[in-house]
Amino acid sequence: MVGHDGAEGVLLGLACGDALGRPVEFRSPGAIETEYGTLREMVGNGTHGKPAGTITDDTEQALCIARSLVERGEFAPENIAERFVAWYNGGPFDIGIMTADALGRIDDGASWDSAGQDVWEAKPEGSNAGNGSVMRCAPLALAFADDWDTLQRVSRDSSRITHADCRCTHGCAALNLTIAALLDGDDQPLASALDALHPDAPDSLLGVLEPLPDDIDSTGLQNSGFVLHTLQTALYHALTADSAESAIVNAVNEGGDTDTIGAVAGAVAGARFGSSALPERWLDALAVTDELRGLARELSTLEQDIGR
Repeated sequence: MVGHDGAEGVLLGLACGDALGRPVEFRSPGAIETEYGTLREMVGNGTHGKPAGTITDDTEQALCIARSLVERGEFAPENIAERFVAWYNGGPFDIGIMTADALGRIDDGASWDSAGQDVWEAKPEGSNAGNGSVMRCAPLALAFADDWDTLQRVSRDSSRITHADCRCTHGCAALNLTIAALLDGDDQPLASALDALHPDAPDSLLGVLEPLPDDIDSTGLQNSGFVLHTLQTALYHALTADSAESAIVNAVNEGGDTDTIGAVAGAVAGARFGSSALPERWLDALAVTDELRGLARELSTLEQDIGR
């Protein structure tokens, strides 16, 4: 069974990275430095003009997945898709283009496993492999931590609801396997994840992840919404930092898609260091801290039986 501190760290780290990055989303590292020096605190206003500690679509969709897993006691992609659509129809202030397109199709009657594929086929290369599924998939790593075959399958399927590109589907699997390895105390979590990754995983994904964390020039990390950039940058910071706080701070201050890079780095760093390592001042700023703690505990209790 996954320990509570690590499990809570995954979900709370995700939310902390999301909320820390929200006000500086789309800004360059230089612009962040000019205004904040190094951004270390939850601040208000900025991008989307929201109060300090406001979460975005990253955490909101992760909550949809976590609530479904706990309430249904299994991975039910049609139920997760329904929850995504209900959230979408509530008018979120932040939502990715591919996610909005796929959820709109589902709302119009498309099945959960066809909408993302249809959207992907309609998009040209360069705009068809965003990070909108890797940012939300971490709850699955808690529910299926001891069954890596199932974890890979559900990670890929959860992605396919909105992001069907193989770089996204297998990217979710690679991320969640890394989290599961960390929760198991593995001191080479990414290497173990890549060793276990399905042989259909694309070479482009392996190419950006295999050099991590030691054989890469960190000055070349990129901060766009492309799934491969997000995974490489977030995993680098999460696996090399000496604390959960510095992992998230370093990831967010890369600029660009800061909420998602921060969320992915936060989920991994939370698994690595535990929720007890996250700054209380950050957790106090989040409105969802108590719910995330409860969901993490329920998922870590259920993980031996869920989906079996």
